[in-house]
Amino acid sequence: MNRSILIVICDFLLISLLAFSAMDADNLSQSGSLQLADTRPPATNVTGRQDLGNVMRLALDEERRQRDQLVGQLSQARAVATQESRQIQDIQGQLETKAGQAARLQQAQNELQSQYAAAQTNIENLNRQLHDTTVESVISKEERARMEAEALKQAEKARALEKSLAQSQQSAQKMSAEEQDLRNQLAMSETANRSAIAQMAQLQDEVEAQRRENAKLSEGVKALAVKSSELAQEIRVSRPMSPNQVFDELISNRVEASFYGVKSGLFGIDTSKDKHTQTVLATDGTNTFALCHVQDTPLTLWSPGTQWEELTGSLIRGAAVYPIPSLSFYTLDPRVVLMPVPAAEARALGCKVYHISNDPYLFQDAVVAGTRGNYYGECKFQIDLTTPQYLKMDHNSLKGLFGKFNPSSGDLVLSKNGDLLGVMANSSYCVMIRHFEPVATFRFGPEGRNQPTAQTLSSLYTVVSNLPFKLQ
Repeated sequence: MNRSILIVICDFLLISLLAFSAMDADNLSQSGSLQLADTRPPATNVTGRQDLGNVMRLALDEERRQRDQLVGQLSQARAVATQESRQIQDIQGQLETKAGQAARLQQAQNELQSQYAAAQTNIENLNRQLHDTTVESVISKEERARMEAEALKQAEKARALEKSLAQSQQSAQKMSAEEQDLRNQLAMSETANRSAIAQMAQLQDEVEAQRRENAKLSEGVKALAVKSSELAQEIRVSRPMSPNQVFDELISNRVEASFYGVKSGLFGIDTSKDKHTQTVLATDGTNTFALCHVQDTPLTLWSPGTQWEELTGSLIRGAAVYPIPSLSFYTLDPRVVLMPVPAAEARALGCKVYHISNDPYLFQDAVVAGTRGNYYGECKFQIDLTTPQYLKMDHNSLKGLFGKFNPSSGDLVLSKNGDLLGVMANSSYCVMIRHFEPVATFRFGPEGRNQPTAQTLSSLYTVVSNLPFKLQ
């Protein structure tokens, strides 16, 4: 396995051990007496995620540097192979030139040998004629002198041809030696070229192997990043926060919900009603919504129900205002109302969107925070098997900032890790929020006129009346 991957994996395991050690230390420190008076903002915990990211980046940089080095060596090998190929072509050209010269020299040498042989034949013929003339004494003195001069001339010509033939043989030997040198150079160049090609192929294999190794390392880094994110999420979910921390985060992310309603009164005179409350945004992973108790709105679940002529509302945080388009009643308990908020509008409000708790029983304690006042406290809850969708608050364990306090309907209930558990249906039971599933919906604004609000509110009152008495 690549050394860089081993380093990253070791660092990841070390960080995991340190994180779980820190979590155990926090659990031990909080198992004793609980302190609620400290309202200072929590110190920022330094985790090893940044160091893990740095190690991952260093490993990737090292792999990229090695790959660039191999690519540079491959380019050099290709340049050497190209140069050797050019040298081989030059030597082959020179060999072809030398071969042509050798052929022409051999032809000239053959012609000289023919001329030399002809001259020798002429000399022999002249000598024979001279001998015959001397013996027979039938030729004149002038004729003999002419024949001797011709014989001398042919002898000189033969010597010149012999000298030229010797020089031609020397040139041929020299050219043969040069040709042999060129052949030796050609053999060496071909050997060097084969070596360069082999080195280039080896470097290409190494570059391809490095690329595959880099791809594996990248996949490993991605997997480690995912595992690191999952580990951080698991640590965040598993590490309890103090009630002070939960409430400090809550007041920093609260949204004001404002409602206004108009209904017909006696003698045809319209009356109005407005309500205000503090709430938060929550998400079930698909939908984002604000939520509160129906008593924090102008609406009342009763029989007969009220016929509302117009309903409006807004979510306000700082300078951001979002007009509420509709209000829905929660299926499990219609006393909880939900107001859908698009993702873009949630970002515009600029507050934290709370996650609905996936494991409400992870901690034995919960934090109860008021929506109509700045009170909060810690409370143990119990599981009531007869009401599985509700959490029963243990009033004997209630601990508030100024001693004991009594939760009331509409209070928000949060887990010790900061997730949303639900809303207090009454002073003893909290209805757990699991999803955004309405049983009925009222439209707000002009589109909501002439809705059968009275009939719907009366029907919902019947639903609540049919709940067990302890939940009403």
